[in-house]
Amino acid sequence: MHEYTSTARVWGLSCPGFPEEVSRARRWTRDILRGSPLAEDAERIVSELSANAILHTASGREYGSFHLAVAVSAQVVAVSVTDDGGTTTAPKVEHQDQDAEHGRGLGMVSAIAHRVVVHDSDQGHTVTAELYADTRLGGHPC
Repeated sequence: MHEYTSTARVWGLSCPGFPEEVSRARRWTRDILRGSPLAEDAERIVSELSANAILHTASGREYGSFHLAVAVSAQVVAVSVTDDGGTTTAPKVEHQDQDAEHGRGLGMVSAIAHRVVVHDSDQGHTVTAELYADTRLGGHPC
């Protein structure tokens, strides 16, 4: 195979920032990953990241939106949610007490995913969670 040839497939979806769009993003992810052993985890992650975008950023305001990408290769499934920004701080993983009512979402995502990366830009934040088909690619977090 040529070094610039990729076997990854990438899908994208843009959603208005309405709460009911979280379930659409979840269904869309489930349809793409149908038959994959990583589908259920990816679906949970998409749900959490989409809800966070609507609740905590300009994505949930009038005319707001969030954008979802799912990349699939033989080795990894990566799901990314990009919000509309509008906050002074980027999302960060916080390990809250399990009785806490808020602030546990990205901690949950990091517990499910093998790797979580947050990119901050002037246009918004992108949170990418990677699930490895073969855990030898990178150990699961403790």
